[in-house]
Amino acid sequence: MGFDNLSSQSVAPPQWTMRNIDDRNRILFCILNVCKEAFGRLPEVVGIDVVEMALWAKENKPSVITQKNQQAGHGPVSTRVAESDLKVTVEKYLISTAEEDDMEALLGSYVMGIGEAEAFSARLKRELLALEAANVHAMLESEPLVEEVLQGLEAATHCVDDMDEWLGTFNVKLRHIREDIESIETRNNKLEMHSVNNKALIQELDKLLERLCVPSEYATCMSRGKFDEARMTQNIEACEWLTGALRGLEVPNLDSTYGNMRAVKEKRAELKKLKATFVRRASGFLIKYFANLVDSVMSDKNYFSQRGQLKQPDHADLRYKCRIYAHLLQHLKSLDKNCLLPLRKAYCSSLNLLLRREAREFANELRASTKVSISPTTWLEGSPRGNQIGNSTDTSGLSDAYIKMLTIFIPLLVDESSFLAHFMCFEVPALVPPGVGANGNKRGSNDDLGIMNMDSNDSKADLQSLNESLQDLLDGIHEDFYAVVDWAYKIDPLRCISMHLITERYLSGQQADAAGFVRVLLGYLASKISLQFNRFVDEACHQIERNEHNVRQMGILPYIPRFATLAIRMEQYAQGQSRDLVDQAYTKLVSIIFVTLEKVAQTDPKTYDIFLLENYAAFLNSLYDVANFVPTLAKFYQQASGAYEEACMRHINMLIHSQFERLFQFARKIKDLMFTVSPEEIQFQLGLSKMEFRKMLKSSLSGFDKSIAAMHKKLQKSLTSQELLPSLWEMCKKAFMDKYVGITQLAARIYPTESIPSVSEIRNLLASL
Repeated sequence: MGFDNLSSQSVAPPQWTMRNIDDRNRILFCILNVCKEAFGRLPEVVGIDVVEMALWAKENKPSVITQKNQQAGHGPVSTRVAESDLKVTVEKYLISTAEEDDMEALLGSYVMGIGEAEAFSARLKRELLALEAANVHAMLESEPLVEEVLQGLEAATHCVDDMDEWLGTFNVKLRHIREDIESIETRNNKLEMHSVNNKALIQELDKLLERLCVPSEYATCMSRGKFDEARMTQNIEACEWLTGALRGLEVPNLDSTYGNMRAVKEKRAELKKLKATFVRRASGFLIKYFANLVDSVMSDKNYFSQRGQLKQPDHADLRYKCRIYAHLLQHLKSLDKNCLLPLRKAYCSSLNLLLRREAREFANELRASTKVSISPTTWLEGSPRGNQIGNSTDTSGLSDAYIKMLTIFIPLLVDESSFLAHFMCFEVPALVPPGVGANGNKRGSNDDLGIMNMDSNDSKADLQSLNESLQDLLDGIHEDFYAVVDWAYKIDPLRCISMHLITERYLSGQQADAAGFVRVLLGYLASKISLQFNRFVDEACHQIERNEHNVRQMGILPYIPRFATLAIRMEQYAQGQSRDLVDQAYTKLVSIIFVTLEKVAQTDPKTYDIFLLENYAAFLNSLYDVANFVPTLAKFYQQASGAYEEACMRHINMLIHSQFERLFQFARKIKDLMFTVSPEEIQFQLGLSKMEFRKMLKSSLSGFDKSIAAMHKKLQKSLTSQELLPSLWEMCKKAFMDKYVGITQLAARIYPTESIPSVSEIRNLLASL
């Protein structure tokens, strides 16, 4: 409804009490809100501003107190409702049912006929003034109550002051209690930390004590135990424990703080003393063990070669007994590396005695069981009788004996070297793969040590020490090999060639580091064989040189055909190999032969050319077949062939000039004069006229057939080897024709009008003779 419908009829205002005043104010506030919503603005009320009403409404907001049930044993807690919550609450409970009834009664006391808002506003102002007056009156009436309230407030203030003092006291006590509690908690935390640390410390000390504890069985074993085969497992376990214990007491396996503890130092000293005791006892036992082991073998005569029976050395049982202590040697090396030096010397010296005894007995029986005839040692001296060189005895048994010696002992020495390298813990590469012998044959499983592989990083550092031990192991054994070589040399020096070839084959097969001294031994053997063969070559050279003093020597020297036989035998032994050794011998021998041949020929100038050509021809004929496949001899063959042709030409020219001296002297004069005089003027020179030319031809060619026959007879008489006559006579005729052709050409140029026998006529005449 609008304000226009309100009546201006005056109505007596109602009597307001305190409660009524509050209700009325609330109703008035609601009316103002209604007006604001209806007209979009608030009506102006006389004596009060809208703002003041808003302030009043804010100050008289009712407080809503809520109680929340807490946990058992606690009372209710009052909670002030927030301002925003109050607004909601006021709006929610602004018009209740009773208030709505009161409002309807209030409004009903007025006539709703007002047509203007100003009239309604004026009325509201009057009502507000009356309401204020009633409020003032109510306040005056409530003064005793206010005083009583003030007294209550004052008493409450005193109570609050007392309560504040008590609370201060309680706060101080609570602060002291809190500090005490914090102190107790701190002490408890420290005690708990101490407990945890002590527990960890006890655990660490238990571990340290466990490290420091020496088991009684290990201590007894290492200080007083035995080293027989049955107790080796216990000894190995004790070594492993001692190695681990010593390593456990060293940084970084042990904390550095523990390392300075007296107990740790004392225990470390105790373990080192125990280690030294065990190493000393074990080393002494092994030194005696090696000596006794070898002595037991050497005392058995059936173990070695005997008369009529060659025995191959067998070290399988010996190595088996040594392998029992292979792991012990490894642990001794880890405990004290220096202790291996006396052990290695003891092992090598003991085994060296056995190896030398085996080699000596085997070599002696080998020489005794090999039956061969002695070959001649003077190959190039004396005259051949009864084909003693061509039908020389078979000495292949010497090479077979040498091969047997190497076949038996070189693999044995290589295996012993390899066994030494592994057994005595040298850190070098293996000689051969496990299970394979040095000669390529499979070995028994007993040859494999069954120990862990060595670290090859320290191979070079240990190689020198290994070579020293190998020298101790194989010292002096070369003497028995030398004895076989000397024996074979005395029977057949040329067998040095086949023995050198065999040695080179074995030497090329030994390449492993552990076989270093075996290679040295084979190198010594090769040098020894070369030395012996060179000795034979030197003796042969002396035999050749002795022919130089025989000044009446004629015909073919005996060492010429003997050398061919020697070369054939040398090639048979060389088998296309050992070329350096054989070629050096060829060079030395042939050089001496040629030099000696020249010296012997010079003793008689008359037979100089005949002597050379016959011996060179014998050299060429005897070496023809061998020189075809031996390059070194082929070179000397070519040299001898050139010397032979030169000797032939000198002798033939001498024969030709002795029979036709005037013919060739006349031609030589013409040739000499042609350097200064023209050919046309030569016939006018003194002694070279046409008349002189005709006389010379007549005297030289008138008895041509007789002269040729005399020349042939002289050639035949000068030769001791008639098989050379046909070839030399052909060379002689050819040389004469070549010279005659030159004379005819010279005569045609100088004496063109003179007649001279033609070349064809002379050639036919020579052919008919």
